[in-house]
Order: sequence, then structure tokens, then C-alpha cells
Amino acid sequence: MELPYVTFESTNSHRPTLLFLLFPAFFYRSRPDVQTCTTWKAPIIWNGMFEPNLYDQTHKREGSSVAVTVFAVGRFVYLDAYLEDFLNSSERHFMLALPVTYYVFTDKPEKIPDIKLAPQRSIKMIKVENHSRWQDISMMRMKSISEIIESDIRHHCTHIFCFDVDQVFTGRFGSEVLGDSVALLHAYYYHLPKRLYTYDRNPKSQAYMESGDFYYHAAVFGGTWMSVKVLAETCYQSIMEDKMNNVEALWHDESHLNKYMWLHKPSRVLSPEYCWDRSIGYRSDIQVTRLLWAPKHYDTLRKT
Repeated sequence: MELPYVTFESTNSHRPTLLFLLFPAFFYRSRPDVQTCTTWKAPIIWNGMFEPNLYDQTHKREGSSVAVTVFAVGRFVYLDAYLEDFLNSSERHFMLALPVTYYVFTDKPEKIPDIKLAPQRSIKMIKVENHSRWQDISMMRMKSISEIIESDIRHHCTHIFCFDVDQVFTGRFGSEVLGDSVALLHAYYYHLPKRLYTYDRNPKSQAYMESGDFYYHAAVFGGTWMSVKVLAETCYQSIMEDKMNNVEALWHDESHLNKYMWLHKPSRVLSPEYCWDRSIGYRSDIQVTRLLWAPKHYDTLRKT
């Protein structure tokens, strides 16, 4: 029999002091068809494992608030094709019980769409430099995330989630995901054997990995502002070390994120429900979809 509440939260090695909070339990045995717990006792969150209202009410009492970072940099299609849908769908499904602040990073702030926001939700625009290569845009976001946490987010929000812009919310993406450090199982790899995970295999890269626990998707990651700041700073430093050595990780910031999450285990892992690609086809374990990949326009977006 599972207790209705627990006081467990796993931790990363850079946080020596545990903060024990009373939050509703996850019902691990409710999904016998999937892995619901990691070897280090962090929950892997699937539909049916949690009671949404209990989580929302508990986080309201605790005063939780969430920052969202999203990058719309480069060609206008990132703004025209993706950002408006991302923000509008977020207003329908993301953290509806809590205060949310969107931090939109763009080189064209005048192009940001006018979005109708619910109470206690706001948008802040941060102008950033464009880069000639999409790979550099992807990797340099870690530096921007670290800087905005230090200058703004840490003073206003308890948690932060970082998203790719080319996604659309389709179902509840709520307070059950809030934890110290949060990673996402990649929809294309979670069913595959580890030998097929596309870790960076170049020993010259700071992202080099021979093996790992899971393959994580950099399209979604989060946690407390303190944990995400350390993650972003560490990944950025590793990226810059690679640049000094004329090395580029296989999947850029995602490779560095996987290395970080292997060394510093996440306290919560999100199932692919939280970022699914319908082109994969039917999977019986995907009972709901909460965030979907939008159709990609790589021929337009990824021109150097």
C-alpha cells in the first residue's frame, strides 16, 4: 500500500543539503507496463502515477512559481511558424495552477506576437545576438539561460523550465514535474537498447560518454533555479572548452546535457508523454500526449 504523501527528493552532487518537503506521492505500481523509477530512486513520470489536484494545491501552498525560457532566434519562421503556437498552447495547458513568466529570447523583439495571458502570467523579451550557424544558436542558449537566472529569474521564480520553441502543448504539463532537477526521456530512444544511444563518442570532447543511464532530450529540461543555473553554467563551460580545442559535440548542447545528467542524476525524469513525436506511430505506453513536436522546416531554418 502506498502512502498518500512522501518526504523524498533525490539530489544532485552539487547540492550537499537536502530540502525535504511534503508532497503527494507517485503511484509507482499504477503503471506496470513501464519503468516508473530509476536506480537512484527518482520517479519516471507517466500518466496515471499522480493526482493532479493534490500536486497543484501543494505547490500553491508552497508558493511555487515557474519561469519558462524559449528561444526564437534567427530566421523569421521561428517566430512566424512556432512561437505563437507555443505560447498560446502553453496558456491552455502549462502550469495553469501557478504563476508563470515567459522569457522569450530573440534577435527580433518587435516580431513577438501579442498573446492574451491569464492572470499571474507575463512575458519578458530578452534581445540576444543571432549567430550564423544554428548549431551555435543551440549551444549558446546555455550561456543566456545562466545569465537570465542570475539577473532576473532567481528573484521572481522558484523553478524554471527550458523549452525548444518548435513544440505545441496538447495536454496537462503541470506541477507534478516540478523537482530539484528534471530531465526528459527522448521519444526516439527510450525503447532502444543503450548501445544505440547517440552519446558523444569522441574522447576529445567534454561531452564524451561511453555509457549512461538514459538518453535525455534537450528540448525540455528544468528544475529549481539553482540547479538549472549550475547545469547551464557547466554545459556552457564544457562547450567553450570544446571550442578552444576545435571540437564540437555530436548533438551540441544536448550531448553536454546528457553528460551532465549522467554525472548529476536528475531528481525527476519525464516520460516521452512530455515531448512526443506523432511520426513515431502508435505506442501502447503513450496514453496521453502533453507536448508534441511541431512539423520541422529544417530546409529553411538550418541554413548557415
